[in-house]
Amino acid sequence: MNEVEDQIKELKKEVSYDTRDFTIEIIVQKYNKDLEKEMNEIFVPDYQRDFVWDEERQSKMIESIMLGLPIPSIFVAEDEKGRLEIVDGSQRIRTLSAFIREELILEGLEKITALNTKKFSDLDESRKRKFNNTAISMIVLSEETSPEMRNDLFERINKGSDILRSMEVRKGIYTGPFTDFLYTECSPNKKFQDLISLSSSVKNRQEYQELILRFFAISEKYPKFNSFARNVGSALDDYMKEKNIDFNEAMKSDMKKSFEKMTDFVNDNFMFGFSKDEGKDTSRIFFEAISVGSHLALKEFPNLKVREKIDARKLLLDSNFKAATMGKYRTHATVTLRSRIEFVKRFLVANKR
Repeated sequence: MNEVEDQIKELKKEVSYDTRDFTIEIIVQKYNKDLEKEMNEIFVPDYQRDFVWDEERQSKMIESIMLGLPIPSIFVAEDEKGRLEIVDGSQRIRTLSAFIREELILEGLEKITALNTKKFSDLDESRKRKFNNTAISMIVLSEETSPEMRNDLFERINKGSDILRSMEVRKGIYTGPFTDFLYTECSPNKKFQDLISLSSSVKNRQEYQELILRFFAISEKYPKFNSFARNVGSALDDYMKEKNIDFNEAMKSDMKKSFEKMTDFVNDNFMFGFSKDEGKDTSRIFFEAISVGSHLALKEFPNLKVREKIDARKLLLDSNFKAATMGKYRTHATVTLRSRIEFVKRFLVANKR
């Protein structure tokens, strides 16, 4: 037992954290200030940029706060610049921001039914103050924590996150020829994998298959994304279920050609593959823009080549495109999803040679 105790004591030295209580008002301010410059003090990392909660789930969290029910602690990690990277809690923080900034209308509430159809501005001043002054606990992992321990903690925490386990669940539920196609013929594509940069938190969580599923589903549903706007996870579930029923050899051949052609094109024409910058983790919403935008351009111009290799940072100089890939709120609203995809398509066509 001495060996066990020695190991525990040694490893605990590598973990440095403290607990802080912030009011909702301060949390939202720290999240929103300099968000457009991507210099906000509390920030969502690229791999968590999807906003996946629907309005009813968001509304119930707001209702819980109004009722004084306990809200789970938010887990963040401090970086070398003193910024706080959200490890667990991005959906909660963005919900709070959306409500205070009048982007969320409450719905589906069964307890405080009078709140249904209400926005933050509809509340009495006293209730606004009480809401803003509600404290939420934040566990802050210090930058002094060793990189190995930090990565291990990220993985342990994120394994319980909805955003990361969705594809693992789908694989078990929606079995069939299309699922086999994703796992055995598309995701092993080495060129595709080399174009993706994944954090240690998602590398072994079937993220390649998640991205490929999004490419096929969004490409096929374009330009109508009503189901994605309601709930992107459910839309992907339904698509995967339908494809396993309808999938045939002709469909398999066409889809494989489209996937490989898109992959080859991105490899040849994008400096950082599906990422925004060298060494930057690939976010799902940025991947959707590049992959589907490239696919649409190739459908129109099958032999498309651009004048010079594209530096994705130049795409982000466009404020509308940057906003559509930032993951601030409603990442899969039809107008947002279409705008980022069509921007990439237009850019490629405008720069063809």
